[in-house]
Amino acid sequence: MLNTWLLKLQTFPVIAVIRAPNLEVGRKMAASVAKAGINLIEITWNSAEAGNLINKLRSELPDCMIGTGTVLNIRDLNNAIASGAEYVFTPHVDAELIHTGIEQNIPINLGALTPTEIVSAWNLGASGVKVFPVQSMGGANYIQSLQGPLGHIPLIPTGGVTLENAGDFLLSGAIAVGLSGELFPKALVEKGNWDAIAQNAKTLLQSLPK
Repeated sequence: MLNTWLLKLQTFPVIAVIRAPNLEVGRKMAASVAKAGINLIEITWNSAEAGNLINKLRSELPDCMIGTGTVLNIRDLNNAIASGAEYVFTPHVDAELIHTGIEQNIPINLGALTPTEIVSAWNLGASGVKVFPVQSMGGANYIQSLQGPLGHIPLIPTGGVTLENAGDFLLSGAIAVGLSGELFPKALVEKGNWDAIAQNAKTLLQSLPK
């Protein structure tokens, strides 16, 4: 499962992070970026009707891999997996979540920031490490500075990744990046301007290093 997940990240290095205000808006947010070519979609567990949304997207977007994030405890994890989540992100390091994820054969990506936290997450068995919030540590330069000692750990920066700098993170050694508000500007979501959101996603993908 780990090798499959890492291959997926290398092939599709952008994760669209959706924090949906309701089920229907969440469906449209996901469909808009999927239309543009983003294959990894994360529904944060604190989205409205997150479980139902994940379940629906699994059937509506069969070419995409639908996961969840902002998973804080075992109850959330079990409910997310039961809803069909294919991978999981947490904002923190938690040994119990990792062990449960391994038992259920689902990729678990722990959130960490410092080198100590990153190594701890990896040693516990994390499938990848979400470096969050990466901008507080210097952005792409921080990811690059970690490559010397920690280049063997797949890093997925979020929290400061933009349409303009996503490629810089990948060039600096990140295996993938996660974007939320940059892909889904609040004004565009409120207006239901899904074509503009799809164009944002397309522009992002075209800007990435080949």
